[in-house]
Amino acid sequence: MSMLDIKPFFDTNTNTVTYAVTDIASKQTAIIDPVLDFDANSGTLSSQNADDVIAYLDKNNFTLEWLLETHVHADHISASNYIQSKRGGLIGISTHITKVQSTFCKLFNNCQEIDCKGEQFDCLFDDGEVIKLGHLDIQVIHTPGHTPACASYKIEDAVFVGDTIFMPDFGTARTDFPSGSAKSLYHSIQQILSLPNNTRIFVGHDYKSETRDEYAWETTVYDEKASNIHIKQGTSEQAFINMRNARDKTLMAPRLLLPSIQINMQAGKLPTPEENGKQYLKLPLNLALS
Repeated sequence: MSMLDIKPFFDTNTNTVTYAVTDIASKQTAIIDPVLDFDANSGTLSSQNADDVIAYLDKNNFTLEWLLETHVHADHISASNYIQSKRGGLIGISTHITKVQSTFCKLFNNCQEIDCKGEQFDCLFDDGEVIKLGHLDIQVIHTPGHTPACASYKIEDAVFVGDTIFMPDFGTARTDFPSGSAKSLYHSIQQILSLPNNTRIFVGHDYKSETRDEYAWETTVYDEKASNIHIKQGTSEQAFINMRNARDKTLMAPRLLLPSIQINMQAGKLPTPEENGKQYLKLPLNLALS
């Protein structure tokens, strides 16, 4: 009998899946990739998604142990800092977060403020590191490619892969962000697909597909190897790189890229209020990502 309970929360505005993952015996919970609501047109932040997760914890008398980020997201603002302020827990991310901070602090001209050592996060995880969730082990797997700081989290027969791979009919993540790499993503996906065939894969986003009308976020290693439209079993490294690079050239920048990265590379912490008490984000002009 599995001792793991998995509760997904899907945000239709950003197509993001947040997971509340609980060791049933101890009632200790890890929240993976929580979302803070943001209306870009008005610059308004709100917390309905995060409050729904908190309500779920409270209803079930779960204790929050971890807030785990699979990477610095470019399409939604992290609610990790907000939820931590309400229910505690430690915020963790890959140790390679420093590479992302060092790259993007130049874009936003705030390197001196950030310091680029990852100290905004409570824990920085090395590849292969094992952390505890109640009585269960969480194995950290470094899965770069989409970004250099991507990590997947394996718990029992489940692995939470962020943007490393999507549902079989949607494919794989883009690799055209700074320090992204189609070659690295290919090898990261091979790590995931080397797990047992019955390993459950929980993806970070879903956008439906041309053949599917409902959102979905759970698949298996077997299904990915059998039918992923970008990287099924037998797809060569060079074929994947060629496909991914060509596809990435057709993609627009994510709608919430600039606000998301500014906040997420600091563990979801909002900017320090200025002398008028208000908080501001920067908008670089003539942005070139690559």
